[in-house]
Amino acid sequence: MTSPFSRLLLATEHTEFDRGAEAIAFAMAARCQLPLAGVMPLVSNAEYEAAAPQLAARADAEAGARADALEAEANARGVTLTLRVRRGAEPFEEIVAEARERAADLIVARRRGKRGFLAKLMFGEMVGKVVAHAPCSVLLCPRSAQMWQRRVLVGVDPQLPGTAPVELAARIAAECGIGLQIVVVADAADAALVQARSCAGQWLDDVQTEARRGRPHEGLIAAAADCGADLIVVGRHGPGLAGRAWIGGTAQKVVGLASCPVLIQV
Repeated sequence: MTSPFSRLLLATEHTEFDRGAEAIAFAMAARCQLPLAGVMPLVSNAEYEAAAPQLAARADAEAGARADALEAEANARGVTLTLRVRRGAEPFEEIVAEARERAADLIVARRRGKRGFLAKLMFGEMVGKVVAHAPCSVLLCPRSAQMWQRRVLVGVDPQLPGTAPVELAARIAAECGIGLQIVVVADAADAALVQARSCAGQWLDDVQTEARRGRPHEGLIAAAADCGADLIVVGRHGPGLAGRAWIGGTAQKVVGLASCPVLIQV
């Protein structure tokens, strides 16, 4: 079975909050024998470097030490990591730019960073901007995240055309040898479930479908808990500007509430 991804990009600052993303990226690269690229964004600009050269030099040295430590951890797990430290005023821009330059088909990142005045957000501001502008799918991981091994759950929105999230989820489940749970949270779900099951059936046999009512994010989280899913796949809100307006939508809430990694299909 061919892996659904071929060019992984780990976005990390190598902090305690990045541990889950790093573990998942290493596991995916090792399991699927894929090359792993990494990007470590470093906040910097010309004015800061000119006004405080000693502080800028210290930040560079600390980033270099963290990069060396991360590469050593990757090597210890049998993974060759090609890591780049990128300097810029906005970390998310450096991550997105690196993904474009490397033609990545999956960005693996943490769900949130340190908690401060933005603590009430369901996940970090930087992460939200990465998802909104990413040229490829994004896998967001809690600190304690581990490689999925029980079941993949995919949420289907019957109002959106296409079956891309279902196909991606089915390919991941098939590649890992686990089952797939298809969930629609809507009043009229029959047609969407039939279409989704037909799509997923091309990739694997262990496919279960389920319709729920209520708030979509609550239904998906409850369904994941009930079936033991340890990976959730959801779609971003369509292409273009509509896709970038996903903050506050179902995907954002699922990411913030899930106890497992959530893959945003773009």
